Parts: sequence; structure tokens; C-alpha cells
Amino acid sequence: MRINYLTSFAAGILITTSITAAVYFTEDTNTSKAAAKPAKEAKVQVTEEEMKAKLEAAGYVVQNQAEIEKENAKAADAQQAAAEQAEPKQVTTEVVINVTEGMTSIDVGEMLVNAKLTENAFDFAKNIESRGLTQKLRPGTYTVNSAMTFDEMVAAIYK
Repeated sequence: MRINYLTSFAAGILITTSITAAVYFTEDTNTSKAAAKPAKEAKVQVTEEEMKAKLEAAGYVVQNQAEIEKENAKAADAQQAAAEQAEPKQVTTEVVINVTEGMTSIDVGEMLVNAKLTENAFDFAKNIESRGLTQKLRPGTYTVNSAMTFDEMVAAIYK
């Protein structure tokens, strides 16, 4: 580059910097900040009824905690009533098992399978054997029902 162009370029930078500095330092800071900030709005207190009315007018559903709990309780009651109507009452089947001398756990299991209280006589006998109850089977009459759990049936027969 020629020296004349370089000098002209440097002079232009110096003039620009001087103008920017003059504007920066001579600007009134109070007026510029006041113009930038909008005037503070006065706070208006709105009552709950007014807020609720405005929101409902805008299409919102407004409920307080008590109203929500009341609605939830109604929904739970309705759901429980529907469940009670939908579920048929289970019929309890009661079975009397007569254990005679010489019967085994498999024989008792077959009686329970015939009464539809268990699904497999062999699995029943295997469970009794794993519990160590095979020698505790005594002759007698025992009553079990379908409402009993498996453990309750075993406890009733193998005392």
C-alpha cells in the first residue's frame, strides 16, 4: 500500500473514535435511562371473586381445594359403585374331605382337584413333601372352602 492511503485510513479511525467518545461522554445519563424505562404501573389489588370471574369468562375452570376434594370423592364413590356392580359375587365352595387310614398326600390332592380347589394333585403332594408334612396326615373329616388360601387349606388338613 502507498503511505498516503495508510495515513488517510489512520486519520479516519482517529476521527471516528473521537466522535464516538464525545457522544458517549457528553450524553445525559439520567434522560436516557428515564426514556428507556417505562413508568411504574400502580399495583391494583384484585379480589378472588374478580379473578375467578375473569378466568371463567376467558373459558377456564376455577376450583378451590375443597371443591377439588369434593369432586374427587364423588368420582371415587362412583367408581367403587361401578366396580361393585361389575364384579359378580364369588360363590364360596365348601368341601368336606374324609381322610381314611392309608391315604397319601396325592389322594388328598386328587380330592382337592375334583373339588376344583387346586389344579394338580402331584404338585400338591410335592409341596406337602417339601414342607415335611407327609407324616402328619391323620384320618378324619376336614372342611375346606374356595375362599381359603393354599396355606390355610394345608393347615386345616395337616394339623
